[in-house]
Amino acid sequence: MKKVYKKLQKVEDFRDEKDDCEEESGCSCGHCDDDDDDDDDDDGERFKIIRVAFGAALLAVALILPKDGWLRLIPFIAAYVLAGGDVFLRAAKNLLRGKVFDENFLMVVASLGAFAIGEFPEGCAVMLFYQVGELCQDFAVTRSRRSIRALMDIRPDRANLKVGSELKVVAPQDVEVGQLIVVKPGERVPLDGVVTDGTSALDTSALTGESLPRNVSAGDAVLSGSVNTSGLLTVEVSRAYAESTVAKILEMTQNAAAKKAPTESFITKFARVYTPAVVCVAVLLAVLPPLAFGADFTEWLHRALIFLVISCPCALVVSIPLGFFGGIGCASRNGILVKGGNYLEALCAATTFVFDKTGTLTRGVFSVTDVTPAAGFTRDELLSLAAQAESQSTHPIAVSVTRAFTGGVDLGAISDYEEIPGRGVAATVGGRRILAGSARLLTENGVAAQDVSAIGTAIHIACGGVYAGRIVVSDEPKVGAAQAIASLRGLGVTTIAMLTGDSRAVAESVAQSLGITDVHAELLPQDKVAQLEQLQGVSRGATVFVGDGINDAPVLAMADVGVAMGQLGSDAATEAADVVLMTDEPKKLAVAIKIARLTKRVVRQNIVFALGAKAVILVLGALGIANMWLAVFADVGVALIAIVNSSRIVGARFK
Repeated sequence: MKKVYKKLQKVEDFRDEKDDCEEESGCSCGHCDDDDDDDDDDDGERFKIIRVAFGAALLAVALILPKDGWLRLIPFIAAYVLAGGDVFLRAAKNLLRGKVFDENFLMVVASLGAFAIGEFPEGCAVMLFYQVGELCQDFAVTRSRRSIRALMDIRPDRANLKVGSELKVVAPQDVEVGQLIVVKPGERVPLDGVVTDGTSALDTSALTGESLPRNVSAGDAVLSGSVNTSGLLTVEVSRAYAESTVAKILEMTQNAAAKKAPTESFITKFARVYTPAVVCVAVLLAVLPPLAFGADFTEWLHRALIFLVISCPCALVVSIPLGFFGGIGCASRNGILVKGGNYLEALCAATTFVFDKTGTLTRGVFSVTDVTPAAGFTRDELLSLAAQAESQSTHPIAVSVTRAFTGGVDLGAISDYEEIPGRGVAATVGGRRILAGSARLLTENGVAAQDVSAIGTAIHIACGGVYAGRIVVSDEPKVGAAQAIASLRGLGVTTIAMLTGDSRAVAESVAQSLGITDVHAELLPQDKVAQLEQLQGVSRGATVFVGDGINDAPVLAMADVGVAMGQLGSDAATEAADVVLMTDEPKKLAVAIKIARLTKRVVRQNIVFALGAKAVILVLGALGIANMWLAVFADVGVALIAIVNSSRIVGARFK
């Protein structure tokens, strides 16, 4: 099955490992065998068209010639060789490797059997029709692959490295962190970094699905894979290519193929048993009636050959992985990176959504709204103590406190810095031990915090074992967060909960504004894990956790589906997640569910249609009603219809 993925998924050079689809599924159809690049595919298709055309012309000549004599057998054989030569070669190769029961084997046996019973036109026509069907399948698969690749073809191939006053064109992999690169108008940003000079607008649609350009200037972060649409930018590289946004997207997209949905795994096992079983039935069909009832052997052999052609499982083997990959491609065009078909299938069954608060449902952009010093401390002194303690932290709350302090922070005076997950920070400044964080942090260190209710997150400060006061910072819900919650409920999600380390007053205030009633506040990372376990225990379907911070990584990994914010979220959260929202918009969750459900619906349609059509035509073939032409339609035609049905997922539009 992996080779089917490789055929669809040439986003990068994913051709290092070879693995035959027929080894897993019993199918070795033409479009599964090829592993060439697009130019080779085009050349191969053109050559096949020429061969089929010449074969059809020779078949027409043979049909015109007189039926008596051996002269007409020559163009029949020539037409057969032109049409079926590659099928013969694949069947022989697989036979030598011990893989007998595949589509090539079935076609060779059926067509040679037709020749053996004197049905020369039928034997040639079967192979020609089969090749025409294969061409149609190849065309459909190639178009789907190119469509998906066009959406994900964001890999830059060069970088303009600034060396002194000169520019040197190098591979992005050769640029080191801290070096300067220049991005010209119309070029793709090759590496993540920070703008040091210039202003421009960046097209980030390939990363986020957002069509509106994003304006950047000095000090703004830029992501690799986005396109510079106007001005000249000088960027200081912040990440090596292997750790850049574009490299991670390509790697996660590649790895998505290895994670099969349960439906795919079932079909793989089913096809492995199904193909040899139908071969055995065909043999019994050919020999039992003549031996048991004295029926005409030629007639029943013909029925058995038709039965073999009908039985090929190609439609299932190809169209189902194509359906899931189409869903992954559609999601990425909408700014949603899904790491595997299994997560698409799990999203269909999701009944419980659990959210982190800060940076997920809220903007994560804090501002200081209240400063209350304790007796013996001034407002400026309290801000100074807090800023010095928080200056080493990158947490949004810490950044807001540092920004609110207008004086300078002497980093050289800070020592013994310690970040305490879920509680706050501790540091020694000028010989004094400073604590900044929750009331629990101070209490655990023997300092009584004066906790006064406030709408916002309270940071309590202690200096030298003495309570110095508190600072309140506030956040606000993201635009569209309430709409996202309402959309999830409209899609049938029964349980929506919020888990946060923030105070209960703040958590309940945010939850009320968004329409969430199940709130769990003042949680440490391990508390979030325990709470998620409880929610999973009572959930009737899959549980989805949505978060963005480094402390969310354990619970993201534990959920049935972990969803991370890809634009502002931490690397640890993005790595641990199964789905990444590149725009950080909660409303994309409803889109992800719609895509997952469409994918599941199309895959089910393919399964029902393929199995149903084959079952009906197999019965007709066994009864002698279906001819060889109908048999070929049951194989090639059903596969083509299923592939076209799967391909429509890629072009689906969602709001």
